[in-house]
Parts: sequence; structure tokens; C-alpha cells
Amino acid sequence: MRMPKVMRLALTLLVAAGMSVTGSLAAAQTAKSSKSPALKRGTKTRHGKSSRRSIRRVRGQKAPTSDRISEIQSALGKDGSFSGTPNGKWDAVTVDAMKKFQESHGLNPSGKLDAKTLQKLGLGSQTAGLAPPMPPVSSSSLTTSPSTTVPRRR
Repeated sequence: MRMPKVMRLALTLLVAAGMSVTGSLAAAQTAKSSKSPALKRGTKTRHGKSSRRSIRRVRGQKAPTSDRISEIQSALGKDGSFSGTPNGKWDAVTVDAMKKFQESHGLNPSGKLDAKTLQKLGLGSQTAGLAPPMPPVSSSSLTTSPSTTVPRRR
């Protein structure tokens, strides 16, 4: 007879705890929804602006500007691979000159710009294409740890 009273007490406590948790979750949801209304994708805010940006980022590399192409053509001309005056247009003559330059310098003769070709032309970065990119240094690694600081004199 004693066992059923203990079981009844345990069940009552479990139900009461469950109701308490459910009540606090409901109160939190109400407080959360009253502070900031939930916006769905593409819906407009009070000011008429869309909450989602419609501009998408273009993947891949951008085409070189005409000034950059003229610079590349000049460098190809100094090497003797490009004959003519730099016009700033990436045309068939420029592609052929690039293939000729790449082949004479032991590079893949694709006719396309890459980091190693720009380095050989003297127009690229000193580190591009040589190794994988280094991760950025985090600001937390720059701060000193408390154990290395010297205590101040009073």
C-alpha cells in the first residue's frame, strides 16, 4: 500500500514540473515575438525595403580592365611574344602571344591569365600561386595572456 502513494507523489511532481517548463517556454515565446516580429524571406519591412538583398555576388574572377590588358600586352611586347601596339583588348593576337610566352617560360600554354604567368611577366604578386593561402591572424592571438603580464607597483 505504501508503494502506490510514493508512485502517485512522483507522478504528481513530474506533471507539475512539466507544466512549469511548458509555461515558462510559452512566456518566453510571447516575450520574444512581441519584441521583434518574425519576417519571412522577401517580405518588406516597415520602411518598404526588402529584408533580403536581391544583389547576388558573382562567383569567380573578374575580367581584367582595358588598362590592365594594355599593361599585360606591353609586358608581352618587352618579352618579344607580342608584336604591335597595346590596344587594351583581349583578342586572338593577345591570346596567341600569351600562349607563346607561357610555352617559352615552361608554363601551361593555355593563353589564359594565371598567377604564375603574371609573376613571370613581372606583373603579379610575389606570393600568388606559390603556396596555399595563410589563415588570417586572429586578434585573440595577439593579446598577451594574464600569466605573462608584470604586476604594477603601487
